[in-house]
Amino acid sequence: MYTLKIRRVRNSLGVILPKEALHKLRVRQRENVFITETPSDTQTACNSDFAKAMEAYRKVSTKYRNALNELAQ
Repeated sequence: MYTLKIRRVRNSLGVILPKEALHKLRVRQRENVFITETPSDTQTACNSDFAKAMEAYRKVSTKYRNALNELAQ
């Protein structure tokens, strides 16, 4: 577990990741990191396949909302 401090970056807020966390997440400068909430905890993903899957989900989520809700049950 890492403790991250929220800092002001111009008109936004940001965090600085320690080298150990960057190495563990296998991320480099300018890569995207996705943070998702689950009922039990918060998870991170920095995988390009994850980004593609989320983009595909966004495209169909509103059109097939009822079907996705049924599948979730």
